[in-house]
Amino acid sequence: MHYIAERLRVPPQSAEAAVPARPPVSAGDCGLLLIRLTFGVVMAGHGLQKLFGWFDGQGLAGTAKGFEMLGYSPGKVFAAICGASEFLGGVGLALGLFTPLAAAALIGVMINAMATVAGAHGLWEQQGGIEYNLGITVVALGVAAIGPGRLALDRFFRWGSGGWAEAALALGLGGVGAAIVLSL
Repeated sequence: MHYIAERLRVPPQSAEAAVPARPPVSAGDCGLLLIRLTFGVVMAGHGLQKLFGWFDGQGLAGTAKGFEMLGYSPGKVFAAICGASEFLGGVGLALGLFTPLAAAALIGVMINAMATVAGAHGLWEQQGGIEYNLGITVVALGVAAIGPGRLALDRFFRWGSGGWAEAALALGLGGVGAAIVLSL
């Protein structure tokens, strides 16, 4: 009888056996890579337009004139800060490198654009509204909150998994940066 009871007993499972194995790369990881690459490369290119005139951009001198017309003085300094934020934030987002900081750079620039240029024109892009800027802001904040995924350089760091703290850091730094620039 004891022999039968022992044979019917389920052997204890190790913690590793109880958790199903996660595939090395999930559809979510690939989806995050697609989002990061698309928005990151577009924003990096946007920054290169401002900094160097690449991709039919105005370059630093032309962008500086536009910034001065908006009331930013000296325009060249603010154009350089904006272009560098877009370029570095875009590269960081695309690579999934220092993702909360990359998101903060993009969020700060987009808040500033909404406050100074697009906000007066409503929501829709056809009228010059905030639609584009809002989309970039939400994507950057969402990637900071979710984390960049396994196909990112940040996967080796604690902040690579995203979370409330990373999202708060991105939104907080972006908001503070925008507030400082808007107050100057």
